[in-house]
Amino acid sequence: MSLQLHRPDEHGVLKPEPGAAPDYREQLRSPRWGLALRSGKLPALRNPEMRPTPTLVSVMFWVGLAALTFVLLVLGYWTGFWH
Repeated sequence: MSLQLHRPDEHGVLKPEPGAAPDYREQLRSPRWGLALRSGKLPALRNPEMRPTPTLVSVMFWVGLAALTFVLLVLGYWTGFWH
C-alpha cells in the first residue's frame, strides 16, 4: 500500500495524484531565519515583555504562602471553626 494522495476524478474513481508534491520548504525562505542570512545563524529574538521573577522573590512568596496557610489552619482549629 502506498501513501500517495488519491483524488476522485470526474467519475468518482480514486486515482493517484500526478506528479510529486511541491516542496513546502522552498516557501519558508524568510530573511528572518538562519539559512537566508549571510551568517547562516538564527537571529537573537528577544522578548521585551518577559522579565523573569528573581529566585529570592519567588522562594519568599511560596514560603510566605505556606506560613499563611499554616497560621490559618492553626487558628481555625484553635477557635473551633473546624470542629
